[in-house]
Amino acid sequence: MDTLQSQDRTSALGHPGYRSFAASRVFSSIGFQSVTVAMGWMIYDQTHSAFYLGLVGLCQFLPMVALTFIVGHVADRFDRRRIGLVCQLIEALTALVLAVAVWQQWIGPHGILAAVAVMGAATAFERPTMAALLPNIVPPSMLQVAIATSTSMMQTAFIIGPSLGGLLYGVSPVAPFLVAAVLYVIASVNVISIRVERQQPSSREPVTLSSVFAGVSFIKSRPVMMGTISLDLFAVLLGGATALLPMFARDILHAGPWGLGLLRAAPAIGALVMSIWLVRRPLQSDVGKKMLIAVFIFGVATVVFALSTNIILSVAALFVVGASDTVSVVVRSSLVQLLTPDIMRGRVNAVNSLFIGTSNQLGEFESGMLASAFGPVLTGIIGGVGTIAVVLLWTRIFPDLTKVKTLNG
Repeated sequence: MDTLQSQDRTSALGHPGYRSFAASRVFSSIGFQSVTVAMGWMIYDQTHSAFYLGLVGLCQFLPMVALTFIVGHVADRFDRRRIGLVCQLIEALTALVLAVAVWQQWIGPHGILAAVAVMGAATAFERPTMAALLPNIVPPSMLQVAIATSTSMMQTAFIIGPSLGGLLYGVSPVAPFLVAAVLYVIASVNVISIRVERQQPSSREPVTLSSVFAGVSFIKSRPVMMGTISLDLFAVLLGGATALLPMFARDILHAGPWGLGLLRAAPAIGALVMSIWLVRRPLQSDVGKKMLIAVFIFGVATVVFALSTNIILSVAALFVVGASDTVSVVVRSSLVQLLTPDIMRGRVNAVNSLFIGTSNQLGEFESGMLASAFGPVLTGIIGGVGTIAVVLLWTRIFPDLTKVKTLNG
């Protein structure tokens, strides 16, 4: 089995279209993570406000909400590679403008938030469109391994990006934005080089209220998919501590930008280790139960992180957070891709992306608001305990989750 999985992984990486696809996503993600760390540190350094840290998440979330259903229709009607190209060029230009603005020292908190909103709008189009593109690149027999391999590569980007952003910001506040602009350009070159194995069927369905919300209806009609996606949404919404990492790094752990980069990288390292493990030893039995246990562990690790005053323990807790969350990510991504017809993948992936964005960006806003009232430690404890409660509740609301045996549902 290990030999077969290794061969499948090698064949995925050896696929020309997949290599360009993976390179585009990795370079884009490294750029995004670098910019996010730099903007988070810069806005907290200027304001010393948990409220403004929360606004960063809100400014990423609102464009996603506003554009989600437009994104789905666009991704199902037009060439997904061209959509990805336009998004990455917009992100490159935004990063370049930020570099100039920081260099000239005329950007303040509101300018940073405006840039975050532009990035959020471009990302709202890029992520679901690129996710919907993957099944057009590799054969169906390779899809699960391609998803797991892509997950491991993306987690590598999540390790490199925050660390790079923190280190570059320590050298010069201009550096992370300038480097990110270059990375986005490299990503755009790769996206136009993607070789499509199967042309996507172009949806010519009239734009009606029913067609706009077709992705929502599709997910709602499949309780296992709905339960899996919503579990991830509420777990990360409650348990995510990402928005508060600048506060923990500076005020509790007394570390500088390098410490923030390390904390941001720790969950990605855990996720990378877990994703590699899942490529070699995929979930083949009791997938639903294992996912619920993993999210439960996610909540416990969040509480440990919130209570820690030692950076080594904090990094270890965030490592476990990332590893446990990856189980849910792989299950959700596999179900969404394998159970959705290609003609609807844009709309379904847009809704899935909205759920992910809700849990991440709105979770950052929620954490920032709670932290401004109760402080970061109590906020983290509340979030972790809330995640544990969601797991217990979901076993009752979605009993079919515990019956899922394989990633084919």
